[in-house]
Amino acid sequence: MTFHVGILVFPNVQQLDLTGPFEVFASAPDVVVHLIWKDLEQIISATGLALSPTVTFAHCPRLDVICVPGGKGIDALMQDEDVLTFLREKAPDAAFVTSVCTGSLVLAAAGLLKDKKATSHWASKHLLAPLGAIPTQGRIVTDGNVITAGGVTAGIDFGLTVLAALIGEDVAQTVQLALEYAPAPPFQAGTPETAPAAIVARVRENLAATLKQRQDIVRLLTAS
Repeated sequence: MTFHVGILVFPNVQQLDLTGPFEVFASAPDVVVHLIWKDLEQIISATGLALSPTVTFAHCPRLDVICVPGGKGIDALMQDEDVLTFLREKAPDAAFVTSVCTGSLVLAAAGLLKDKKATSHWASKHLLAPLGAIPTQGRIVTDGNVITAGGVTAGIDFGLTVLAALIGEDVAQTVQLALEYAPAPPFQAGTPETAPAAIVARVRENLAATLKQRQDIVRLLTAS
């Protein structure tokens, strides 16, 4: 049996949100990974990496897993009816509806996280509530067939979690070992709870403009 995983690729996507799980899924047997967008033109990620869609919305096959990564580009996606309609159409047939990082805000904007526990990047997680989701602490949060992951690097943990649920833990562990995924970060600065206060303040300052714009979009979406 062949499993089809579809990952949305879009301008200003956070590339590791996409490439982390892509590597995990594509390393498993009998899994085909599709990079989905409106057209097949090359896309530039938020950090400058060029990415190429492999299938358009119009020609996308039935998906076992649909995944929305995050990044600066999600602000536009939350207001893009073509994207939201595509997600609404594909989600009912998928075994798992998923996201990495702020991609969960797009799922929520599409109405796919209503009353579902979900997570996101720590700086944007609170924005899930106005969109009908239940913000939940966790690197990976599962609620029924909805699986959401925290920020950026959580995509690898996410990929292994979804792979285990889709095919089996033996396959997921085989991929983990093949990728030598045994993280041992040099600093304990990966969450606001463990990072030094000065570092947290600096990151919040760096994200302030992006977060304000995102909050304004959420207010607009929920105004009615």
